[in-house]
Amino acid sequence: MSTSLPGPWRRLLDEARAYPSPHNSQPIVVRVLDAGRAELLYDLERGLPAENFGIPFGQVCAGVYVESLATVAAGHGWSVAAELRDDGLDFDAAARHQPLGTLELGRAAITPRAEADLAAFRRRRTSRRPYQDLPVDPAVLAEAGALAAAAGHDFGHTAQRGLVDRLVRINQETLFDDLRNDAVHAEILAWIRTSDRSAEATRDGLSARTLLLPGPLLGFAMRHRGMWDLPLAGPLLRRIYLNTMRGVRELGWLTGPFGSPLDHVAAGRLFLRIWLAFTRADVYLHPFGTVITNPRSHAAFTDAAGIVEDGAGGEHLAWMLFRYGHSAEPPRALRRELPEMLLDRDGSTSWDR
Repeated sequence: MSTSLPGPWRRLLDEARAYPSPHNSQPIVVRVLDAGRAELLYDLERGLPAENFGIPFGQVCAGVYVESLATVAAGHGWSVAAELRDDGLDFDAAARHQPLGTLELGRAAITPRAEADLAAFRRRRTSRRPYQDLPVDPAVLAEAGALAAAAGHDFGHTAQRGLVDRLVRINQETLFDDLRNDAVHAEILAWIRTSDRSAEATRDGLSARTLLLPGPLLGFAMRHRGMWDLPLAGPLLRRIYLNTMRGVRELGWLTGPFGSPLDHVAAGRLFLRIWLAFTRADVYLHPFGTVITNPRSHAAFTDAAGIVEDGAGGEHLAWMLFRYGHSAEPPRALRRELPEMLLDRDGSTSWDR
């Protein structure tokens, strides 16, 4: 597949592929139709069907991608109008690529805010490093709250030591709980990259380097999940894992409409906007996604934080928990090359050939 795409697509899509995704799975693909229009699709082979919220967070990921592309486009003088479908993903579908909607480009003036957001997007990355014991400027939290409120969501946060420690402990226990689930365990193993060579080969997944864990230890511990419960080895592995959680001083979460596919997409767009607000202030984030997707951990989190969720259909749900703060610059996770994220009109991709 040639990357000589019409209009500004090549430049915009090439930058937008730095968007964050669950397990760094990079499931979003694009079919360019002409200089101003494209189709957005989801690659089911890169989805996370074992997760309790696998489908909703697939659509959250689509929202993160759309907001990423819109951010890149605005910094280059373009707008992105997205018309997305309100039907959910089907992980059992026969077709590998599921349509999410369409994108249309338009000309737009480049504003100082657009330039600042693009600079932040280029710097943005997940930090799993130990955080410094420094408070985050309240003005940053106020901006995050305003962004959430404008989208009909609530931004909650805490620096209360006891609650922070309790939620970090819930996040830690979630990993051990997930490893006991055969389907989730197999899914995690599929995305672990235990060496720089394996990470370079796939340019996706969770690399030992970005997880800040020794590759051989990571691979052995994940393959032999029973070790986490052994009297001697278990506490040692848990201590190594918790070592990256040093310095967590503050945690934030988002609650709001989460009942329909379009709610999920809107949530993803909001999360990227908030992430960029933190990045502009040189504050790093680390989402605790599995706390949300693990039913037991989700209940423990909302109980600890005193969050009231309204409606069985997700009318008001706690859908994101993350730590934030100051840290040393973390390693950047690799991304697949642009041709691997593009589809031809006949549905083929460059890696099919």
